[in-house]
Amino acid sequence: MTTAIQARDLCKRYGNGPLALDHVSLEVKLSEVLVVMGPSGSGKSSLIRTFNGLESIDSGTLNVLGIPLDAEGDERQIRRIRKRVGMVFQQFNLFPHLTILDNITLAPIRVQGIARPEAEQQARSLLSQMGIAEQADKFPAQLSGGQQQRVAIARALALKPEVMLFDEPTSALDPERVKEVLDAMRALASEGMTMVVVTHELGFAREVADRVLFMDRGRVVELNDASSFFNHAREERSRRFLSQMQH
Repeated sequence: MTTAIQARDLCKRYGNGPLALDHVSLEVKLSEVLVVMGPSGSGKSSLIRTFNGLESIDSGTLNVLGIPLDAEGDERQIRRIRKRVGMVFQQFNLFPHLTILDNITLAPIRVQGIARPEAEQQARSLLSQMGIAEQADKFPAQLSGGQQQRVAIARALALKPEVMLFDEPTSALDPERVKEVLDAMRALASEGMTMVVVTHELGFAREVADRVLFMDRGRVVELNDASSFFNHAREERSRRFLSQMQH
């Protein structure tokens, strides 16, 4: 199976603090769902943000869809990666002054040069896929958090990415809105989308993840298939985390 993301010995430090990423190595296969878990401040967000050049690395090497990236952080390479890798954040980052339809069509029209009618047709199809077809002409403020996050997913998908990164996509949502976003992500996973997901949602991870990467203090503590991780994690630190999360 082909590799989508390969990270070797990634190190990253903010200022004079401890290493946010401490020699992190991993591979993500195409069509795999990798869930990244760990306590707050363990380096999960830093890691996932290096995969599309949002965070630079101090040392180590990255290869995303065959495009190499190192500490030099070549802007051209980063742009090439971002055209093929979609990202969804905790905060929805929608443009408040644009309608939902315009939020989704903006990048395909501007970045990919797609004609507006085609971009709009695709956007409506994505909204329909997300279960919010009727929201196309509204503005972000008129939607619930869960609906806005599904718009953010549709917007990322509009560029037809080969890999999707999710950085705690449900952490800013009311509990009753979480399910609708996770359902949209489950559907993507079932279609074979390559996904790296930072989340604390154990049920989702258990059900959808192929493998789980558990981090603490910038290091990879355990990288295991989901069933092994949840049923008999190898590392004491992983087991302690899971038992805290389940109480």
